[in-house]
Amino acid sequence: MRALPLFHDLRDRLCLVVGGGDAATRKAAVLESVGARVVHRETADDLQDVALVVIAETSDEVARHAFERCKAHGIPVNAVDRPRYCTVTWPAIVDRDPITIAIGTSGAAPTLARLLRGRIERTVPAPMSALARLGETWRARVKATLPAPVSRLRFWERFFEGPVAEAALAGDLAEADRRARALLDDREIQPRGIVHLVGAGPGDPELLTLRALRLIQSADVIVHDRLVSEEVLAFARADAERIYVGKRRANHCVPQQDINELLVEHARAGKRVVRLKGGDPFVFGRGGEEIESLLEAGIACDVTPGITAATGCAAYAGIPLTHRDHAHTCLFVTGHLKDGDLDLNWDALARPRQTLAVYMGVVSLPQLARQLIAHRLPGSTPAAVIIDGTRPTQRVITGTLASLPGLAASVDASRPALVLIGDAVGVAARAPTEAWPMAAE
Repeated sequence: MRALPLFHDLRDRLCLVVGGGDAATRKAAVLESVGARVVHRETADDLQDVALVVIAETSDEVARHAFERCKAHGIPVNAVDRPRYCTVTWPAIVDRDPITIAIGTSGAAPTLARLLRGRIERTVPAPMSALARLGETWRARVKATLPAPVSRLRFWERFFEGPVAEAALAGDLAEADRRARALLDDREIQPRGIVHLVGAGPGDPELLTLRALRLIQSADVIVHDRLVSEEVLAFARADAERIYVGKRRANHCVPQQDINELLVEHARAGKRVVRLKGGDPFVFGRGGEEIESLLEAGIACDVTPGITAATGCAAYAGIPLTHRDHAHTCLFVTGHLKDGDLDLNWDALARPRQTLAVYMGVVSLPQLARQLIAHRLPGSTPAAVIIDGTRPTQRVITGTLASLPGLAASVDASRPALVLIGDAVGVAARAPTEAWPMAAE
């Protein structure tokens, strides 16, 4: 973030517009709409009691002089289409009073800001103003009736997303007010804890489901593992508690039983808990164990699926998991070593016309290749390792079942990686490079 966005109260404050033209007229109108006292001058020589200066159409010499004067006196100054003479930038504004949405690009792309404003205006309807004003009238009453912060949070979530909002947005404020009274009398507004098991996908935040995004944004507590990207965590509320329980290979920093107890503890405290897992909670994510523990403890819970690593990483690498000519089945298996060994059904894995997606398989790759070849899967079978799949740092190493262990020997085992084996993997080599910019090595 290049600049800190702030909302400036200019009611009854003096604002100076230097220069003229259409830009000066537009800026002055906006300033007057928020209650400012606007004066127009040709120069910025007199800055007494001035709260903000806008430089409109004028010569570069006058603009530079005004900028230097404002900077010397610590007065915010904005110059239309001249970023070098700005200490503050003028955002594109969506006005839904008392809601104000400002979009800024630090002067880099004002046209883009205006285009984004158009999108937001279509998303935030004009009646949203009435809903916000209705909420304002209820603030004191709600605070007096619901002293617990978490109870007030639940009330406002239901106020702005449920029947109250529906009535207000439909223009029936009397009905909206009636529904708000009923909501405040509802004893179920008292906090009831719940745990949502949410799949965060393989890394790219744009692969989140809409439901996952909504739950992350509404969570009181987020319990997350190491495969959840910072970009995904950034969607959380600023006041949400984040608890890291990540596990690395051969280093379970938080035992699973302790994670289960942690989820129960926060839910019993009336919190809305999101257990955020990389990929999908039920694909090698131990989500089943956590659900069992929550149900035994009588905790309400549900599951939001996510895009699992095999589908997400393969897609971003341009590798089909199934193919009419090469693979009629796809198997997901774990390459996690137990006591230094892989306990897998090798006869079932070493079959032709199928794709193997091996999670956590980099360390076990030599043993994996050796066993598959020993069970008659040709060493020439195409294979790939996808590191940091779907992220900007994604790498794809391609080879054969026989060569891949050597090619992948230098891969950092702490990085998330997926191994794909099967004839369909070779199809990626024929994909146009401009279509799949993640270059193979």
